Amino acid sequence: MALDGVLLNCILEELKDTILGGRIDKIHQPEKDEIHIGIRAKNQNHRLLISASANYPRIHLTELQKSNPVTPPVFCMVLRKHLMGGRIINIEQPGFERIIILYIESRDELGDLSTKRLIIEIMGRHSNIILVDDKDFIIDSVKRITEEISRVRQVLPGNPYLFPPSQNKHNPLLQEPSKLDEILNTDKDTKKAARAIQNYFIGISRVTAKEIVHRGEKSSLSKAFYNFFERVRSKDFDPVLLKDEAGRPIDIFPFPYYQYDIKLQKSFESVSLALEIFFHTRDKMDRMRQRTAHLFKVLNTNLERAQKKLGILMDEYNKAQNADKYRLYGELLTANLYQIPKGTEKVELVNYYDPNEGIIEIPLDKNKTPNQNAQAYFKKYNKAKNALIMIDKQLKETQNEIQYLDSQLDNLNKCTEESEIGEIRQELAQEGYIRLRSERKRSKKLAPSKPYHFLSSDGFHIYVGKNNTQNDRLTLKTAEPEDLWLHTKEIPGSHVIVKTKGKDLPKQTLLEAGILAAYFSKAKNSTKVPVDYCSRKNVRKPSGAKPGMVIYENYQTMYVTPDESIINNLKKIN
Repeated sequence: MALDGVLLNCILEELKDTILGGRIDKIHQPEKDEIHIGIRAKNQNHRLLISASANYPRIHLTELQKSNPVTPPVFCMVLRKHLMGGRIINIEQPGFERIIILYIESRDELGDLSTKRLIIEIMGRHSNIILVDDKDFIIDSVKRITEEISRVRQVLPGNPYLFPPSQNKHNPLLQEPSKLDEILNTDKDTKKAARAIQNYFIGISRVTAKEIVHRGEKSSLSKAFYNFFERVRSKDFDPVLLKDEAGRPIDIFPFPYYQYDIKLQKSFESVSLALEIFFHTRDKMDRMRQRTAHLFKVLNTNLERAQKKLGILMDEYNKAQNADKYRLYGELLTANLYQIPKGTEKVELVNYYDPNEGIIEIPLDKNKTPNQNAQAYFKKYNKAKNALIMIDKQLKETQNEIQYLDSQLDNLNKCTEESEIGEIRQELAQEGYIRLRSERKRSKKLAPSKPYHFLSSDGFHIYVGKNNTQNDRLTLKTAEPEDLWLHTKEIPGSHVIVKTKGKDLPKQTLLEAGILAAYFSKAKNSTKVPVDYCSRKNVRKPSGAKPGMVIYENYQTMYVTPDESIINNLKKIN
């Protein structure tokens, strides 16, 4: 997500409506680069979050309360000294830059009023929070930038405050309609047009530039540009949170962006609330990524090892296919012992097993008698036959392991909750792929995770497992014998159950369930995906089978193409 000048302008207006004129009564610094300011405004308490983190720099109102260090950091103490009890008399965004400035009027140690500025620079890894006095000198900053860090601009106590170096771009809010045609006279290529907008105007992210170009496809680009920023100028904001088909947040816009499906954009009365949900969820996703990184590595390492083993076994299997040939050689030699001279290296004999009685050439060891050669071939036959039995068993085991590891990788990609990761980790430990640390074994068990739950367009409940534990629970315990069970044919994926309640399923519900089975599988991005379906009573788990593995009979197969629009139209209960 790019917190550009447009979205920052939306945030600015919300802050003006809520905290302008408010009094600062609390200041905390829960993280090294994050400040929380308590503000009493319009008879209400507000909490302002300001972050200069490299990954998620931002400013917005928040309901989130974090634990604070026992000893406040130096910057927190400086802010308390200069801003506690002060009033916010102005909030601005200079020149549509990615900068917000809070003007705070407070009394100094002598009781005299002075206006200080808290400057929030939202600039990726260069983001900063800087306190400046009424003479434009820096009091302190959350990140001190020395000459060793930047020769261009130092941010240190006592230095005069200088804005970040100018990019020589233009403010999109100040453009006259008559000049836009000349400015935006670019190639019709979408990428070039979007890049031209970004290069000429300040505070416009790539996604916003693409949105303006997208809107310009139905009219002129200059008209689309003017109308877009006229909405910004008039403060006609309707903040939306863009989610993907799995419900994960992708971006936040000041109003709906038409380049994306409108059904994936959820409207919020408060841009701060949208930001709160976005960053809380993204933070959770980041932590999930960290928690699953080791499991992904374990699964991929074992999958690579199993695939290598499969290749070796296939070579051995092909070699062992000579077993019948060795038996034939032995039998033909035995039948012709007295016709074969000793000391020869090969012999040509009639193959009595061939309907045409063709001649077959048999290699011999000249140091052995004909009978010894025959017995040597029988010995090779028995060895190859036994090897074939063992190799065939190992092949099936290795193929099953590859299928299992493949399915676990798919399951891990579906995880949205800590409990789901815990179930996969526990299962991998039981299967011998990892070892749980003793403290984890003793830790309190998490509540069982829940599968996806949808309501079909005909009102039937559809459940989709997210991992093997859920799949087993859903298929073997939750489902009734007459419920419908679905799964992609020979492709790792979720078990899908449709609760029929003894009724015949409408074709549309069957199609929707099939699409869900295909979508929540490794074939998510494929077309014409085969999906098997049958009554739950025709599904069983073989003794000793790995979690999530079942066999089924009396099934039918449909071919579907995963369609996000159909899934998005289904009511998602959880």
